[in-house]
Amino acid sequence: MIGIVDVKTGNNSSRVWMGCALALLMPTLLSAQVSLTTVVDLAQHNSSAVKLAETDHRKAEAALGQSTDVLVPSLQFGSGLPAVPSVGFMGSPPSIFTGSLQSLVFSMPQKQYIMSARDGVRAATLSLKSAREQVALEASTAYIELDTVNHELEVAHQQEGFAARLVEIEQQRAEAGVDPLSELLQARLTAAELHLKRLHLESRAGTLAQQLASLTGLQVSVIAPDKASIPEIPEIRASDPRRPLHGIEAAQMLARSKEHLAKADTQFPLLPQISFVAAYSRDTTLLNNANSYYARKLKSDNFSSGFQIQIPLFDLGHRDKVKESAAEALRAKVEAEQAERQNDVAIAELTGSLRELDALAEIASLKQQIANQQIAAVQTELESGNGVSATPGAAQQVSPKAEQLAHIDERQKYAEALDASFDLSKARLNLLCALGHMEDWLRELHGK
Repeated sequence: MIGIVDVKTGNNSSRVWMGCALALLMPTLLSAQVSLTTVVDLAQHNSSAVKLAETDHRKAEAALGQSTDVLVPSLQFGSGLPAVPSVGFMGSPPSIFTGSLQSLVFSMPQKQYIMSARDGVRAATLSLKSAREQVALEASTAYIELDTVNHELEVAHQQEGFAARLVEIEQQRAEAGVDPLSELLQARLTAAELHLKRLHLESRAGTLAQQLASLTGLQVSVIAPDKASIPEIPEIRASDPRRPLHGIEAAQMLARSKEHLAKADTQFPLLPQISFVAAYSRDTTLLNNANSYYARKLKSDNFSSGFQIQIPLFDLGHRDKVKESAAEALRAKVEAEQAERQNDVAIAELTGSLRELDALAEIASLKQQIANQQIAAVQTELESGNGVSATPGAAQQVSPKAEQLAHIDERQKYAEALDASFDLSKARLNLLCALGHMEDWLRELHGK
């Protein structure tokens, strides 16, 4: 696991020393392993999906503040001085500066708007949690697969070594006339197939490392999985207790927010709205002849206040807005129901897959054990002979190439067992997430 050292520098010399220390430590850092906990934490911090969810959360909080701030008096100030003296009737008192104060006092629809905004914040919070869980699932799956592929690469290198030895043996046997040329060609074909397999694994490992680098922001050369940091994935079944999924809860909360919004839009043209208004102006006749047009001289300080009542009578635009918000509320409700049904289908599919993968993992393990026993039998026969005579019908003596073929087969069975184990782990992780137990996995991961 790579540690992060925070060094504070106070002058140029300390920066030089820090640079030298980093230069000395760089080879160690590049060769160190990165734990799964570090990868998940960095992925959640660096993920674009999480950043977008955080932005949506801030936007929802701002919308809530906007819906509640209309109840707080807002103060506006304005000022204007004439560029040249005014002549004639201006239609309004000549003010040096004006100030106005306004706030909403009574509005039944506004209560629904506030409730809608609050549910929007809750939905954004749940969506943020869901995004973090999805990123953790993606990073964990890629990390475990990269660890599996790295082990398979080790197996592939071993197989190539056995294949090279097999080709060497067949070359000697073909030259001695013991085996036909086809056996040599078959050995070379086996070596070529194993070489292709290794190239495929290297390509897959590079892709996974790049995926983790994109998720975490680390350099590809630094990403080296540490198998000891991967906690055991618990066995889980569809019959285990389900917990609410943050993604589904977010969809349901968003649907409720849309319902409040539709209700508010429906109430708006039916109920009056009362606001408190106050205004002050400082008037002057210094650069104008305004007193010539009024019966009395203008006062310098003027103030007014009162309640403004708005009663909507006819508004086609808002009536259409009611239809739009009602349609959005219905759509959000249907999407929430669809997300819940899709999750139920995913749980059913994962449950069926888990049963099959359990059986496949057991079969792969048994095949590997059988291959190990076959290697032991071949090696015993090679060391002591198979105890047969040269009489007609006797079993053929085991050749040295049989040992290499047995080793190649055993390594192949081991690689298949690794594949089956990863597929099982991936299915379990996805079922954990579908049943709402992803937080348990993350707690276990950080506690390891």
